Amino acid sequence: MNQLEKLKSAISLHDVALLLGFQPKHLAYILYKKTPAEKYKQFEIPKRAGGVRTINAPIPELKTLQRRLSSLLQNCIEEINRTRKISHSFSHGFRRKHSIMTNARVHRKKRYVLNVDLENFFGTINFGRVRGFFISNRNFALNEKVATILAQIACHENVLPQGSPCSPVISNLIGHILDIPLAAFAAKLKCSYSRYADDLTLSTNRHEFPKELAFPYAENGHKWKVGEQLEEIITRAHFSVNASKTRLQYKDSRQEVTGLVVNAKVNTRSEYRRMARAMTHRLLKTGKFQTKQIDQDVDGKPVEKEVDGRLEQLNGMFSFNESVHLYNLRKRPKHKNYKVDKDLRPSEKPDAMENMYCNFLVYKYFYACPKPLIVCEGKTDNIYIKAAINKLADKYPQLATKSKENTFQISVTLFKYSKTTARILGLGGGTGDIKNFLNILRDKYKGISAPSMDKPVIFIIDNDEGAKEIYSTLNTITKSKVANRDSEFVHVFENIYIVPTPLKPDGKDTMIEDFFEESVTNTKLGEKVFNPSNKRINYKTEYSKNHFAEYVIKKNEDKINFSGFKELLTRIDQVIINYSALKMLQRLKTSVNVAKS
Repeated sequence: MNQLEKLKSAISLHDVALLLGFQPKHLAYILYKKTPAEKYKQFEIPKRAGGVRTINAPIPELKTLQRRLSSLLQNCIEEINRTRKISHSFSHGFRRKHSIMTNARVHRKKRYVLNVDLENFFGTINFGRVRGFFISNRNFALNEKVATILAQIACHENVLPQGSPCSPVISNLIGHILDIPLAAFAAKLKCSYSRYADDLTLSTNRHEFPKELAFPYAENGHKWKVGEQLEEIITRAHFSVNASKTRLQYKDSRQEVTGLVVNAKVNTRSEYRRMARAMTHRLLKTGKFQTKQIDQDVDGKPVEKEVDGRLEQLNGMFSFNESVHLYNLRKRPKHKNYKVDKDLRPSEKPDAMENMYCNFLVYKYFYACPKPLIVCEGKTDNIYIKAAINKLADKYPQLATKSKENTFQISVTLFKYSKTTARILGLGGGTGDIKNFLNILRDKYKGISAPSMDKPVIFIIDNDEGAKEIYSTLNTITKSKVANRDSEFVHVFENIYIVPTPLKPDGKDTMIEDFFEESVTNTKLGEKVFNPSNKRINYKTEYSKNHFAEYVIKKNEDKINFSGFKELLTRIDQVIINYSALKMLQRLKTSVNVAKS
């Protein structure tokens, strides 16, 4: 039985609770024992255009309940679409595999683009509408008691609250009664239609924009009013138009849909990209950047002021631009020299934003790392190192500190590989990537003058055949021959260090898995044995490093003897001490030079 069938067969609070993974008593307590004031925390945020937006944020347990309801309804929608063979949606907000990019793409390269905003969208969807929808909609047709319970979970003060995880999906379901007639009306007028939450967009390549949709009413002809027939469809669906936000955009000016430019391709605003570049330039030069913040004056009017920005804000700007860029890359026609399947860089030069994003990530992760940063060859190594530090914390004061509760907190950061680091930094894991990235780091550091580099960055490499190229690169960078298989660590430049895994007593190669006892590496998962090489794995009889890390090390961390990692942790510990001494010496020299001048 699929989830929609289970929901349709539910007849009681007990059934709903089980579907949402809650104890019936707990669900009843949240719905009927807690007062509305206890369920939500209300706060206001200023709007850029003036006024405030009221947010009702649910308490954690209610938020979890609403999040599960949202997931259940999303699953039901997918089941309905599969059954009815629906592959296209007019609504792009808060839907799986839909976004502001898919919404904007509908309206690319159009002569006219009309934006219409719905007034108080969530506020017009009240308790009765939610309950009535789940009872009367032919796809759901739920038991009346169950429909009431779902409406009680979703609504606050008789409406869908902004801030609830399930408000978006429910608003989409109810908004669908508007989408069908509007889409049909638009098609009749040779127009395209889409909706993102309360933003309606209609576009066309007709020589004249249909007056049934909108018409100019000001003397200059640039203020537009929604046409009577369009407004009638919206009103009939029990929504209303926010007249102040109706606008028509022409092809010879910038056309925007849900914040994205659509004249030629879906793109971010040029000033948005310029702002991100300017902020990054300031950050690399001074270690700070400023951003605009909307506040309120004593009269409640919006006031824009300049404040110091946070790295995560700037990272969000780059990440947003990157998501749009990747969306466009995936829409390009495929050819033999083009690959973006795994979000890796295509075989073409990075554009200005990608290059600046790379500069920013180098600064954030490496140049200005707030704690000593450990970069292993892959994700599994992070699991080993973290577990070893946890187990041996009392012996390595540079790697872990004791709290008041006599528990240890790790004092280092383990670098997390991601699709973004692979694409933008070229750092996806392995000695080859590390070798290339050392040269990228050296070049990028030359363009940074901000005060930082207080903590070291430590690359840990397996001391095997693959390390030879890294030793060669290190000796080229350092202009010496200090890097070799016997090195405990190598100071490459600035705050960058390399730590090779200690060789075996007989001088043979090592990889990080060699520091576990044989009883650990010989662990079987079912009938499968561990293949540490991670190459040419026979999945019928062997398992990989990922499974070893997750199901052997993580699962049995408390039982495993990590003493084999002592020498490696000692090397990391010594690097932190070494870099601290270098920084102290630099400060001393600076003080002497200042005194002399």
